[in-house]
Amino acid sequence: MTNDRSDATDDSHATDAADPLAWARDHMPVLASFADEYGETEPFDGYTVAVASHLESNTGVLIETVRAAGAEVLFAPSEPQSTHGDVVEALDSVEGITAFAEEGMSDEAFDEAQHALLEREPDFVLDDGCELIAKVHAEHPDVAEQVLGGGEQTTAGVTRLEAMDEEGVLEFPVYGVNDTPMKHFFDNVHGTGESSLTNVAISTNSIISGKTVVVAGYGYCGRGVARKARGMGAQTVVTEVDPRQALEAHMDGHRVTNMGEAAAEGDLFVTTTGNRDVLRREHFEAMSDGAMLANSGHFDVEIVVDDLEAMAESISHPKEGVTRYHLPEGRRLDLLAEGRLVNLTGPYSQGHPAEVMDTTFAMMFVAAHDMLTADERLSPGVYAIPDRLDRAVADRKLDTLDVTIDQLTERQREYYDDWEHADSSF
Repeated sequence: MTNDRSDATDDSHATDAADPLAWARDHMPVLASFADEYGETEPFDGYTVAVASHLESNTGVLIETVRAAGAEVLFAPSEPQSTHGDVVEALDSVEGITAFAEEGMSDEAFDEAQHALLEREPDFVLDDGCELIAKVHAEHPDVAEQVLGGGEQTTAGVTRLEAMDEEGVLEFPVYGVNDTPMKHFFDNVHGTGESSLTNVAISTNSIISGKTVVVAGYGYCGRGVARKARGMGAQTVVTEVDPRQALEAHMDGHRVTNMGEAAAEGDLFVTTTGNRDVLRREHFEAMSDGAMLANSGHFDVEIVVDDLEAMAESISHPKEGVTRYHLPEGRRLDLLAEGRLVNLTGPYSQGHPAEVMDTTFAMMFVAAHDMLTADERLSPGVYAIPDRLDRAVADRKLDTLDVTIDQLTERQREYYDDWEHADSSF
């Protein structure tokens, strides 16, 4: 018996170990299909595409796919503490891909890197949190005038874009990728829900089951966190400012109350609102000893860390990724990931599962493809992703899962189109 097979397997393992994107590629088949399909025709040839996102392996596969389609790719982080250095190095070594990032960047270096990228005058922007799009308008207006379009993948980013559009300052068309079903039904609900709670558990080595978990906000992200927490055996409490979403949480079986009351009851608090000052001094004063605080919103403004620091008699770090605030009366409050995104900036964080990000980044890719290959340019503004693109990505994902669905018969199509339904026998 020879050892050829085992030797080959060992070589394969060594190759995978040296490639920080290998695992993500294996679990992102929709992006792989785009790379295969457009690697020959290169529809992005001649364009420079800027990508701002959390620089972990899943984003790396998106960047590779955009490059495979012919674009020159410039990339920067959308959050300074979620960058994986090995991913940046692997991508930056590829011809046609340029990094404006490094692991462990300060907030100042993060800001400078984004500006340096924008000075390269990209043609298209794939954004996270409206980081590049806001900056190019505010501080590089001459560049903004030349940008052909963009795509935005987060709730917080779409909110900023809509404000820009309302004020009439948006210089180019942007697809609100976050709001398309193939993004928010899967990435926001399942990706945020699972990755947030997984990283809370890993960072603290604590159990979710049996705890009272307070979720601030019941949009798609909050819905995912609350559902997953209850599925893990937690008692779930939801706080909201929108009466309709509060009713939805109630009908889904969660207890709904205001944060003033929930603060005294929670063991774990997770913010998912996309707004600021959600957990603040008045809430910290009511929390029990050992309460844990985590943020799953894009920006680190949902938990008022300044209030915690002002209240604390001393601060310690009992575990990596956990900041403990010792209050004068003896209570301790534990802040995870410094109040930044718990699923992306904790010490063990890897972001959303690759299978989920496959569809999100597929939608970002098709947003760029649709705009850059269109016969006519859209006027400046925020646009919904066309339904045909959303359905096409869903079809591709089903194909990769080997899942088949029914097709409408001609009579069924006619029935949909016949608004009178006068003749049931046609």
